[in-house]
Amino acid sequence: MFTQEDNELIQREFESLRIASLKRCANQEEYEDVIRAFEFANEAHKGVRRRSGEPYIIHPIAVAKIVVQEIGLGYKSIVTALLHDIVEDTEYTVEDIERLFGSKVASLVDGLTKIKSAMDNKHNSNQNDEKSMQAENFKRILLTLNDDVRVVLIKLADRLHNLRTIGSMPERKKDKILSESMYIFVPLAHKLGLYSMKSEMENIWLKYREPEYYNKISQRVENLIEERGDAINQFIAPISQALHDEGYNFTITKRTKTPYSIWRKMESKGIPFEQIYDLFAVRIIFDPKEGIAERKQCWDIYSIISEFYRSKMDRIRDWVSVPKSNGYEALHCTLMSQNGNWVEVQIRSERMNQIAEKGVAAHWSYKGVNKSESELDKWLTMVREVLENPDVSALEFLDKFHEGLLASEIYVFTPKGESKPLPKGATALDFAYYIHSKIGNRAIAAKVNHRLVPLSHELKNGDQVEIITSDTQKPQREWLEYVHTPKAKDIIYDSLKADIEDAISKGQHILESELAKLGVKVQNRVIRKLLIEYKLNNKDELYNKIATGVVKLDDLDKILRKNNENKFVKYWKLQFFPNSVNEEEDDINEEEVEKKPAIDKKKDYLLKENTIDQTLTYKVADCCNPIPGDAIVGFVDANNNVIVHKKVCPKAISLATVQGEKIINAKWTKHTILSFLARISLRGIDRMGIVNEITKFITLDLNVNIRKIHFETHDGIFDGYIDLYVHDTQDLDMIINRLLTVKGVESVTRTDVKTN
Repeated sequence: MFTQEDNELIQREFESLRIASLKRCANQEEYEDVIRAFEFANEAHKGVRRRSGEPYIIHPIAVAKIVVQEIGLGYKSIVTALLHDIVEDTEYTVEDIERLFGSKVASLVDGLTKIKSAMDNKHNSNQNDEKSMQAENFKRILLTLNDDVRVVLIKLADRLHNLRTIGSMPERKKDKILSESMYIFVPLAHKLGLYSMKSEMENIWLKYREPEYYNKISQRVENLIEERGDAINQFIAPISQALHDEGYNFTITKRTKTPYSIWRKMESKGIPFEQIYDLFAVRIIFDPKEGIAERKQCWDIYSIISEFYRSKMDRIRDWVSVPKSNGYEALHCTLMSQNGNWVEVQIRSERMNQIAEKGVAAHWSYKGVNKSESELDKWLTMVREVLENPDVSALEFLDKFHEGLLASEIYVFTPKGESKPLPKGATALDFAYYIHSKIGNRAIAAKVNHRLVPLSHELKNGDQVEIITSDTQKPQREWLEYVHTPKAKDIIYDSLKADIEDAISKGQHILESELAKLGVKVQNRVIRKLLIEYKLNNKDELYNKIATGVVKLDDLDKILRKNNENKFVKYWKLQFFPNSVNEEEDDINEEEVEKKPAIDKKKDYLLKENTIDQTLTYKVADCCNPIPGDAIVGFVDANNNVIVHKKVCPKAISLATVQGEKIINAKWTKHTILSFLARISLRGIDRMGIVNEITKFITLDLNVNIRKIHFETHDGIFDGYIDLYVHDTQDLDMIINRLLTVKGVESVTRTDVKTN
């Protein structure tokens, strides 16, 4: 039962929600619905606590506060947020909710209940493929976008509060929630224009994935604010006075780059903190004057402030003329300050600011935003088209949706001057299919800016595109290689499906005939051998490539005779190279190979240096090459081996999203014999013999083995990288710090190893 202190906490939290709700309730009846929803939820969750120990009702109250204060939704969404866990966690049903609060609230609660059930992988125990199963769950989640986008907005609020309180969760649960958040919910928040929510989720992710980086970057930003705060104030002062003299009613705010965005830039560009120059930005938010278009006033303000400071012309971003697809509008420019630093300035009206802060939800507060709404509708239509395609598997859908969320946009123009949005990297053929499927199917070439180009030509922002068609043209197989948009790929695939099915049938017949000559029947173990040999994913791909001549069967007999090695050798290949051996081969006697015990996923799995001491093997993932000292996460593969990734590895984030049940708490132990591959990137002032000096320093002074080295010089500056073997991150940090003492070396950073 709850204590008096618990009850006082509940009342305090609800009181702040009640006051916030007053602004969103149009009448007394709506206000009373909020009160009734709280009382109902409070009674339903009575006596229940969260892992943190606080009363459970605090969570739905917190979600409702995010919904009203940070997203700006109305009373039905507030009521839904208060009730969102009722059906899942209590005896009450959707019908009970409908009877008490109406059909719309019941529909929203039902949508959220289905999402939670899907995320927890419930009601699917009869399926064997966990990866496909969870991806299928995500597919169902996104179907709610077509019903009522408020379901997804409330779910984002729910996820944000779960992240804010993630510290009390067990490690495996943290890994799953953090990965899902980064793979799905962060891009979704960005797509819906919820930038503040997106940034907070990213920062929480970094705080728990790379706590040392998070703390160091946060501290350095705080120090810089103290050092440069006065300089920014001096930069703002003449701008503020000039705008005041022009009669504008405005506010000017200062902001700094978030720890996550700084870390991301350091990682992606391989540069140290000192080389992040756009740490500070200034935001001008103005109340528009009557009778003058907001767009014109943005440019007027730009002309005023650029009188004081030199503008960097290639950094002007005009999103007032052509807003982003999520509705974002603003004019960005970059100005040189008095002390020689570039400062980004964002110019927005109050309406634009509300849309920037609250995303798609702000469209319900402001009228006259049809253009932004139509762009959102186009994106939702794209989602719907992919969802409704029966030939797209759940995993394909998840990948496509993720790509769609992350895609940067360009705007191209028709011959008549109509603007069309496309993802960055789109080709002329993508544009043809965007206009109409018939135009895409009959396309033979394009004119971009009146110049003839092939259909594979990649479009750039501002291009004017004209598609040339022919009645005799039809989709070609190679088109799938260079179209970028899901819509184009789906239409081409549908058109080619009959040809592909014929090829699969032909390839199967060819293989059966060749095997019959050798006296071998088509069996699963034979197909698996061929898939491994030719590095293919499935038998349809094998048959297709046999029919088209890509796969030759000249050495079929030799391939089938492979893998007749000593059973002991095969066993260890199975342990350490699971992809190179099929454990179901007839010539492996499973009784001779001790079956590996199952992993207890609730306990830490220690990665020992002496693998003889452990019955289960592990392998570091090639995609991120973690080394002892890195924060890691493990995944159990089909052979009951542990594959170890960095927690910040994009592939690990994707795997944890669709294979949450296969996560284990992998932990390093002390490694003093085994070495691990790492890469350092160096930059500095070129001089005769510097590369020789660096390599000698590493091998002779530091006694470290080098695997690969690459350097280039240009205009007196050298850039390069070195792949070397180290025991752990402490070794690597020591090497980096020592190399910084070499004359001419300006920066040394750890970067990802490319293992192509």
